[in-house]
Amino acid sequence: MRTPLTQGRPGSGNDTRGRARAWLPGGPDAGISSKPDRWAAVAAFALVAAAVLVGAALGWAGHPVHAPAAPLFAHVMPHVGPGTPFAVIIAIIVITRGPALAARLPWRRLLLAGWLASVAWTFALALVDGWQRGVAGRLTTPFEYLSEVPRVTDARAMLRGFTDHILLFSPDNWAEHVSAHPPGVLLVFVGLDRLGLHGGGWAGAFCILVGALATAAVAVTLRALGDEEAARTAVPFLVLFPGAVWVGVSADGMFMGVAASALALLAVGLTRPSRWCAALGGALLAGCVYLSYGLILLVLPAGAVIVAARTRRWPMLAWAVLGAGVVVGSFTWLGFEWWEGYRLVKIRYYQGLATARAYSYWVWGNLAALAVSAGPAAGPILRRAVVRLAAVTRNRTGDPAPARARFRALVPARIDVRLGAARMAPALLCLGGIAAAVAADLSGLSKAEVERIWLPFAIWLPAAAALLPESDRRGWLWLQAGTALLVNHLVLTNW
Repeated sequence: MRTPLTQGRPGSGNDTRGRARAWLPGGPDAGISSKPDRWAAVAAFALVAAAVLVGAALGWAGHPVHAPAAPLFAHVMPHVGPGTPFAVIIAIIVITRGPALAARLPWRRLLLAGWLASVAWTFALALVDGWQRGVAGRLTTPFEYLSEVPRVTDARAMLRGFTDHILLFSPDNWAEHVSAHPPGVLLVFVGLDRLGLHGGGWAGAFCILVGALATAAVAVTLRALGDEEAARTAVPFLVLFPGAVWVGVSADGMFMGVAASALALLAVGLTRPSRWCAALGGALLAGCVYLSYGLILLVLPAGAVIVAARTRRWPMLAWAVLGAGVVVGSFTWLGFEWWEGYRLVKIRYYQGLATARAYSYWVWGNLAALAVSAGPAAGPILRRAVVRLAAVTRNRTGDPAPARARFRALVPARIDVRLGAARMAPALLCLGGIAAAVAADLSGLSKAEVERIWLPFAIWLPAAAALLPESDRRGWLWLQAGTALLVNHLVLTNW
């Protein structure tokens, strides 16, 4: 016999109602969880510290993990640059003024202000390394996309023959990053070049401008799913996202902005409802898969959007599938078969450095890199998202055995229909993002460099900042900004 969430005597071992209320916004225990939050942050810090120490020890023992500043793919090189004062000033302004402005600005102005602040923060962090080294030169190395742009004189022919040049020892094999991705990202940079925006400066600026769209897109997603308060709370955290260190400049930062925009369109399409937004959301999600093979895992945060939307409007989902089908059909008709590219890129992955990188280290070292990219607040936010999901699921058993009852309470039987009231939208999106990262981690196709590769997943952790007690948020913002500044000044990132 199932015991409803609303049953149970206060103070009894079966008081599921009390446990749920403790985690609802403004609940009686809203501030008590600061200690568990701190322990979650300490656990994340310990994971990063262990990854640093074990990585260094393995290197000293003659078993290098092939990442100079493991778990980050960077070089330890303390430095300052022209962006340093601007980054510090922006962080102080966002922390001291951002939450109040986010709470009272008209919605459209908030979105614009959030995007502009993200652009400024990301540019400032990139300029800590200087203009050439931090922005203009990032995408012009022999391993990057721009090195192959002059080679593309016929886009249709490039798509038809793209898979012939993926493997390392194939004739005229593509540069490392081009071979590791579908041709969509190369087409983006070719398009910029054809528009007259030549060179690494324009390409780097484009990645930052598009990547910063994630701040507005995540806020739109949360509001569309019925939690505008959570959207407004998240904006300062999204602006000071430590992953901005890698948004400026890497193509993965651009992927983050596109992916977040796709999920925002899907959320609006399902909840408004709007067939055009749903179709565009589906098309953009499919487009992400032609930017990076790993973005097929966006199906997990997309599933979270669908669940949080609480929609029975299946025609809207059909429009999203139709939009995705148009993109997939177009690329296939033009000559690029995604599944063949994916088959070959798995072979290419193990023709390079991945063979020498030990899975036994990186399967958990990757999570340490994610903890750096998502920031110190990610641990408490993730903990609260898990607890929130457990609290709003109906108890599956009336078994009085405490251990068994506690275990079963963590297993979702059926999510309560009042998701918005329980602030489940940000919790589900956070869990969807972390699920995608874990799936990528376990695949063995992500070993190192995930601090940038997983940006489209990591951004959904600070998206759930509203789960943190209001009294604690400013402190977490200081830690988020401090992490980004420390990393950017302590190490020189490779991309």
